[in-house]
Amino acid sequence: MKILKAVDSILNKIEGAVLIILLLTMLIMAFGQVVLRNIFSGGIVWGDILLRHLVLWIGFLGAALATSGERHINIDALTRYLPERLKRAVGTLTNIFAAFVCFLLFRASLTFIDFEIANKNTVFGEVPSWYAQIIIPVGFGLLVFHFIVRAVIDAEKAVQKGATA
Repeated sequence: MKILKAVDSILNKIEGAVLIILLLTMLIMAFGQVVLRNIFSGGIVWGDILLRHLVLWIGFLGAALATSGERHINIDALTRYLPERLKRAVGTLTNIFAAFVCFLLFRASLTFIDFEIANKNTVFGEVPSWYAQIIIPVGFGLLVFHFIVRAVIDAEKAVQKGATA
C-alpha cells in the first residue's frame, strides 16, 4: 500500500510539473501569436495547431491530477447521507467502475493511435500526428491508475472503519 501511495505521489509531482510547463508554453505561444498577428500582420503557421494540442495535453494531465486528489466531478447526492463505512464502500465501487470505463477508453485510444500511425497522418509538415495525440492513451492510463489507487485507499479506509466499529 505504501508503494502504491509513493508511486501516486511521484506521478502527481511529475504531472504537476509537466502541466505547469505546458501551461506556460501555451500562454507564451498564444501571447506571441497575438503580438505577431496584430503588430507584424503574420504569425507562426503551426502555432494554432500546437495550441490546440496543448489544450488536449493540459486537459488530460489536469484530469489525472484531479482524479488523484479526489477533485474530479462526482455526484454525491445520495452518498452524503450514508454512514462513513458504507460511503467508503460505495466510493470503492465507483472508483473501480470509473477505472474500468477509463480502461476501455484507453484500449480504444490505442486503436486510434494505431490508425494514425498506419495512415501516416501529420500534424504539420513531417511531424506525425500521433506524437501530439499520444496523450490520449497515456492520459486514460493515468486515470486508470489514479482511480485504482483511490479505490484501494477507500477500501482500506472502509475496512479500518469496520475494525474500529
